[in-house]
Amino acid sequence: MALTVFIRYHIDPFKRAAFEAYARRWLEIIPKCGGDLVGYWLPHEGTNNIAWGLISFPSLADYEAYRARLRGDGEGQANFRFAEDQRFILAEERAFLRQVA
Repeated sequence: MALTVFIRYHIDPFKRAAFEAYARRWLEIIPKCGGDLVGYWLPHEGTNNIAWGLISFPSLADYEAYRARLRGDGEGQANFRFAEDQRFILAEERAFLRQVA
């Protein structure tokens, strides 16, 4: 069963550029570690503190393997540290979804 991880970020709206830099780095890191990156979305109009990221996997086991590779990836670790140092992510929610076909 294919699944998509839907990540909802509550971001500091005054640090949107920092979040965009963070998201851009994932565009290369996530596929390298085995995720099928659907994309990242930033606020444009309306609510200014919510952003999204979607990553798909063939199965939950593939997601777990991806997470293990991501934890060992130097660029991924650096990007997580960047987010912690800059503090632009205020909260993060994850939902695991399957597409209705």
